[in-house]
Amino acid sequence: MGGPLGAIIGRHPAAAGGGGGDELGGVGGGGGGDGIIRHNRRCRDLAFLVLFAAFWVAMIVNSSFGFNQGNPLRLTYELDYKGNICGSRHGDPDLHELDVRYWMNPNQVYQSGVKDNKINLADAKAICLMECPMPAADGLNFVCDYPEGDIRLSVDDWIDRDYDYFEFLTPDMRNSSLQLQGPCYPVIFPSVNVYWSCQFIARASNVSLKHWQQMGGINIDENILIDKTIHKAINSKSSVLKRYVADIGKSWPVLIVCGGLLPLFLSVIWLLLIRYFVVAMPWITVVVFNALVISVTMFFYIKAGWLGNDPLTVVIGESDPYVHITGREISHLHAATVVMTVVMIIAFLTSIAIIRRILIATPVLKVAAKVIGEVQALIIFPVVPYFILAIFYMFWFSATLHLFSSGQVLRNDCNTDCCSYDLKLGKVNCDNCCGYSIHYTPHIGIAILFHLFGCYWATQFFIACSSTVIAGSVASYYWARGEISHDIPFVTVVSSMKRLLRYSLGSVAIGSLVVSAVEWVRFILECLRRKLKLVDSARESCFGKMTSSSSQCCLGCIDWTLKSVNRNAYIMIAITGKGFFKASVLATGLIMNNILRIGKVNVIGDVILFLGKLCVSLFCALFAFLMLDTHKYKSAHNKISSPLVPVVVSWALGFIVAKLFFQVVEMSIDTIILSFCQDAEEHQGNAQYAPPLLMETLDEQSELQRLTQGP
Repeated sequence: MGGPLGAIIGRHPAAAGGGGGDELGGVGGGGGGDGIIRHNRRCRDLAFLVLFAAFWVAMIVNSSFGFNQGNPLRLTYELDYKGNICGSRHGDPDLHELDVRYWMNPNQVYQSGVKDNKINLADAKAICLMECPMPAADGLNFVCDYPEGDIRLSVDDWIDRDYDYFEFLTPDMRNSSLQLQGPCYPVIFPSVNVYWSCQFIARASNVSLKHWQQMGGINIDENILIDKTIHKAINSKSSVLKRYVADIGKSWPVLIVCGGLLPLFLSVIWLLLIRYFVVAMPWITVVVFNALVISVTMFFYIKAGWLGNDPLTVVIGESDPYVHITGREISHLHAATVVMTVVMIIAFLTSIAIIRRILIATPVLKVAAKVIGEVQALIIFPVVPYFILAIFYMFWFSATLHLFSSGQVLRNDCNTDCCSYDLKLGKVNCDNCCGYSIHYTPHIGIAILFHLFGCYWATQFFIACSSTVIAGSVASYYWARGEISHDIPFVTVVSSMKRLLRYSLGSVAIGSLVVSAVEWVRFILECLRRKLKLVDSARESCFGKMTSSSSQCCLGCIDWTLKSVNRNAYIMIAITGKGFFKASVLATGLIMNNILRIGKVNVIGDVILFLGKLCVSLFCALFAFLMLDTHKYKSAHNKISSPLVPVVVSWALGFIVAKLFFQVVEMSIDTIILSFCQDAEEHQGNAQYAPPLLMETLDEQSELQRLTQGP
């Protein structure tokens, strides 16, 4: 252990009169102390503080690239054949009311789906409309190109005429149109708006097709590929990912309410309840947790279409009820429903398993409630990191939307032989057949990964700072030996924060970096495992599966261990002012020497607190479901592709906010117990500074274990 820490941590009996105690300061009146832990500290782990500062500079530069290059409209709307974004005011022409992409030439759509064909759907001629056109019931409708050149119509007049100016065409234009070269194209197939692209239904209108043939139009393919080709493009992995990211931007009011304000309110309420109704709270937490898990699971069943009559639909606006169109979002929702069902079953069985052991958690929660009652500022303090994280997340989410849409709009490099009528040139042009696409370079992918890692590291850092401040405040309470001065309820928190900012930011930075790095190693290995599984799934050996599963399990155990060590290291950093690695060694040594005495108490207490965090986050997820189930998010431009991502993000934000507030109790328990271990070790097994309630708690454990284990 490197010698006793009593003179550093608090007031040694010998320190009250002088010597080391006078030099290092004391607590609560000993050695000239002022009730606050203080001694000769110095800045620790400065190299990692510099690294963290450099990381923030890189985050700002990285986000600036996204803000400069990105356009969040690209996440929702597609490109026309000129490279304009549908729905954009900056297009040529102005497309701010025209947000639905429509492929004009059905034969190009069919040919792009034929295997080994040179035509890609991205090169098929598409324009932006207000809504998907439908075939005429008793004639033939046309959709014509944007009016320009010899077509003397404004865009508004073109829209009012349902995009049809076939009657104004010259004979050459008409002949070109009958050859499916434009500028006007027949509407033969019905279509529906699926995520702002017109999904063709391979069910040609016989009336329209007959009129087309009577006019001398060329043959139009009626193959099912017309339907499948567009469906495949709309449901590609990249398109689904963009829609999920766009859902975050569309549902920002939900995230503010369910990911910010609601968990703040619920967490404060929970802390007040644990302060005044500590005996009942473990039981209430377990019951509420199970009720919320069941409720959230039922909402997943409803949206998956397995319960009730309000399933998720991929169609925007009205559509034929007899036309059933599926999408990846629905498949993902089905998978999430299955996962939630498994979670619900595990939660119920776990609750039954721990219900007899809740008696063990109650006494240690009483100790934490006593600390909160004495150091009242601890209830208010988490608001500080809460607002810092709130500002950071607003910036981060905005940068995320821009980074994911920061590709360049470039003309495709195609080798197709196609011709279309150019209204500006006044003739058929065969030179500009290639369409436009958004091209993402490898450095954009790296920028996105860095942005995601940065969010995780920053979150871990702010949570760690909060933990360290709480630990320093609670340690001051413990080592005051009941001689609490009137200024401790407020000044201890401020003093602990000052010590963190002045001496220990580098230590907190390295602790949060270690956890973040391990998490990302797990993430990268899982991505590689999935890719290898897709590439060579047929020949994957049992040994390969075993190796993959074992590595994931080992990394999971390492991650859990590091988080536990980190939490106790932050306590020792707050108490001793040591660097991160030295504090980790001190904390681990104390715990291992007293594991039999405190292990079960701490574990059961942590389980109850974890269930409390899940209660807050699950309530946020449930309320997010309710908000997303309103008309605002089920129609028009605010329609989200799936409630899955907004609900999961609301859950994650709710859990982070709950963690900020619940760690007041969590760190109070851990700090009191760790201080007790050091106190007992320095005084031959008899703690001198432990509060009476803590002593009663630990003395009662053998009797409680006998009661909970039964005969």
